[in-house]
Amino acid sequence: MKLIDRWLQSWRERKVRAWLTPGARVLDIGCHQGEFLEKLGAVIGSSAGLDPLATTRETPRYRIVAQPFVEPVDFPAGSFDAIILLATLEHIREKAPLAREARRLLAPGGRLIMTVPSPRVDDIVHTLVRLGLADGMSLEEHHGFKPEDTRDIFEAAGLQLEAHETFQLGLNHLFVFRRPENEVAGAK
Repeated sequence: MKLIDRWLQSWRERKVRAWLTPGARVLDIGCHQGEFLEKLGAVIGSSAGLDPLATTRETPRYRIVAQPFVEPVDFPAGSFDAIILLATLEHIREKAPLAREARRLLAPGGRLIMTVPSPRVDDIVHTLVRLGLADGMSLEEHHGFKPEDTRDIFEAAGLQLEAHETFQLGLNHLFVFRRPENEVAGAK
C-alpha cells in the first residue's frame, strides 16, 4: 500500500472509529487482513472480520474469516453492536441482502457504520495508480454505485439513518444507520 492509500484509509478509519462505543462487538465486512480491527485493539469486544482476500486467523480479540459477504452469514442474530464497511459497499453488487443481514446481525440499538466513495473517486484513483502514487484496491469491482441510493437501501431493511456527512472534499460519504432499540434481535 502506498502512502496516499494509507492516508485515505486512515481518514476513513477515524470517521468510523468516532461512532464505535468502547467494548463494542464489531463485524468488519471487507476487512482485508483485519488491519482496522488490529488498530482498534482493546477498544472493541469480541469481534470478527470478513473478506474474500483475507487469511483466516484468530486472535484473543477477533477472528478473521476468508469469505465474501453472502447472506446468511454464519453468526447468530444480534451478535454485533456495530457493523463497519470501510469503502466496501461499492464492491458488493447485491446490496439488499447485505442490508437485511446487517439488520439481523445487529443487536437492538446497534449501528451500521460505513464509508461510501463517490463514483468520481474511481477516475481519481485510476489516475493516481497510473502515476504510481496509489495502489487502489479491487478497482475492477467498482460498479458506479451512487451514494445517494444508500439511504433507501438500508431504510428498506428497517434500519434508521442516524447520520450522513461528506468528507474528503465531498468525495466520500459517512453513513451511520441504527437498528431500533425496541426490537428483539432477529425480529423484523
